[in-house]
Amino acid sequence: MIRLYLKPLHLKEPHLNLSKAPYLALIFGFIIVILSVLSPVQASGEQIFIAADSQLVESVETFQFRSPLEHKRALELAKTLRCPQCQNQNLIESNSPVAKDLRLKVYQMINAGSTDQEVIEFMTSRFGDFVLYQPKFTPQTYVLWLAPFFILLLFGLLGIRSIRSNRREDKL
Repeated sequence: MIRLYLKPLHLKEPHLNLSKAPYLALIFGFIIVILSVLSPVQASGEQIFIAADSQLVESVETFQFRSPLEHKRALELAKTLRCPQCQNQNLIESNSPVAKDLRLKVYQMINAGSTDQEVIEFMTSRFGDFVLYQPKFTPQTYVLWLAPFFILLLFGLLGIRSIRSNRREDKL
């Protein structure tokens, strides 16, 4: 057996033990996470990105709707549509030029009297089902919708099989 002995580092503080460094880093990281969770900004219920959030709300709220119901409907509809450029944000959250144009289109269609379904059909005809956060249940999306159930079923069967084999081993 070959042993490797490392020469100790010359530190200004010789009482520090480098073998505890990973533990200290883990404790320090844990403290940072706890402090970020319990920070006063989040504890008070305020938003962290106030400037960005207010800018987004203003960009949507500057449209003049005929009624508060249409305004609410347009906001809810825009929240259910994905930004084609950002891909991980809805139309309300995104600052991209494409999202701004699509918010304007949603406003125009709602103001013109279009139904939610007509707006969704327009968006999917232009960008495909990708623009929907909840795609339709079609043959192209069967795997997307059914895969979680099959995976859950598979893990359930494997769990039952494992429990049965452990019981058999315990009886022996």
